[in-house]
Amino acid sequence: MNQAVPLPVLLPLLAAGIKIMLGPRRPGLQRAISVTVLAAVLGIAIALLVAADRSGPLVARLGGWPAPIGITLVADRLSALMLVVSSAVTLCVMIYAIGQDMAERGPLTPLSVFHPTYLLLAAGVADAFLASDLFNLFVGFEIMLMASYVLITMGGTAARIRAGTMYIIVALLSSSMFLIAIAVLYAATGTVNLAHLAGRIAELPHGIALAAQLMLLTAFGVKAAVFPLSMWLPDSYPTAPAPVTAVFAGLLTKIGIYGVIRAETLLFPGGAVRTVLLVAALLSMLVGVLGAMVQVDLKRLLSFTLVSHIGYMIFGVALGSVAALSATVFYVLHHITIQTALFLVSGLIERRGGSASMNRLGGLARTAPLIGVLFFVPAMNLGGIPPMSGFLGKLGLLDAGVRDGGPLALVLVAAAVVTSLLTLYALVKVWNQVFWRAPVVPEPQETDEDEESDEDEEVQPTIRLPAAMVGATLVMVALSLAYTVGGGPLVELTGRTAAELAGPHAYTSAVAPEGAP
Repeated sequence: MNQAVPLPVLLPLLAAGIKIMLGPRRPGLQRAISVTVLAAVLGIAIALLVAADRSGPLVARLGGWPAPIGITLVADRLSALMLVVSSAVTLCVMIYAIGQDMAERGPLTPLSVFHPTYLLLAAGVADAFLASDLFNLFVGFEIMLMASYVLITMGGTAARIRAGTMYIIVALLSSSMFLIAIAVLYAATGTVNLAHLAGRIAELPHGIALAAQLMLLTAFGVKAAVFPLSMWLPDSYPTAPAPVTAVFAGLLTKIGIYGVIRAETLLFPGGAVRTVLLVAALLSMLVGVLGAMVQVDLKRLLSFTLVSHIGYMIFGVALGSVAALSATVFYVLHHITIQTALFLVSGLIERRGGSASMNRLGGLARTAPLIGVLFFVPAMNLGGIPPMSGFLGKLGLLDAGVRDGGPLALVLVAAAVVTSLLTLYALVKVWNQVFWRAPVVPEPQETDEDEESDEDEEVQPTIRLPAAMVGATLVMVALSLAYTVGGGPLVELTGRTAAELAGPHAYTSAVAPEGAP
């Protein structure tokens, strides 16, 4: 099974190369390769999760070189869990994209660009989760980001280029900070391997260790969209096509959260920056949800809710207990699925109603009841309505905060409850405007031919939606409900994951059984 660890990275890379050679020819083969490879990655990820849960971390040393000289990939419970959910998301979003016809005949997203770029993104995500050293984690981030640069600007419209420029600048700055932090740690310890760093960082002077920790958290915080490092996100994501926005919102920010979890549990245990993380979690919750409440564009509203719910995850990491980490891992898995599902539904709404602006929509509960159901279920889940998985995750975090008993932790507990209620209010507002009220009659508007619009062209309304789009969205909504139905076993699994994170001996001994050289 150890030999299968690199496959989630290698298979998409190999398929991307084949697709580049094929070019725009044989679109049916292009689609078949994409779906087959992503389905295979999902199957491998499930097998890795089962094996890691039964036998402990799985280690693959590429080329037979041991750490820290060679590249070592590791699948423990956390990385395997993240890999399973991310593989399910990338597969469903690819099917959705094929159904939307964005890859075959869409002039803004040509087949020869979208498919290989999307597979490159999937490979970068897998590499980031499986990396056992900081530099390979950086490489995974960069593979993913290079693909995201293409996807977020695909089509070359003014709005996408403007948003993509901001996204690229912020990403490059955070990557530079990440690389500087890696250089500092390498200069101070002589290694970038996570298992070796776990033992050597404790021997560093406090100032150097704290500086490296803050630089890593800043880099991860930008990628995770933690306030105040999140201001780029609401302007960047909504301009991209619905499948791109969905996979970005569902996955890319969670890779930053994954980095924060690894840093705070493996490299810098002890809560040296606990107060900083708690304050960042508080501001992320409140600023994000307040921003969501005043939005009239559905995608921007969902982008602000994304920022606010990142605060829940940072809250759990800051608490640092086994119970808090278990609830955090559960909430990360839940949020990846829910956020992806909501953005896929927003694409259905935009295609059915011709706009993502809530001021121009109405009456979809009568004209498109299935879309109403597909929106209502994940919306209530995100709002934390019991007994859904959003409620289970939040309840676990609130319980961990109350058990902690610290003044700031209790303030976060209250803020988490308020944020959940305000999230529910914002989503109910969407329901009332988009689905419940009477259809909006568009008014003719005068246009100035000399004034160039900064917005993307309106989507032509479609009465009949492609089955692949609806089916992929339905699968994501069903997966979110599966977290509720299988909540007991999943909570037990995240509990074992949290215990492994809190006591990382199994991870470090698997990666470097010979000890730090």
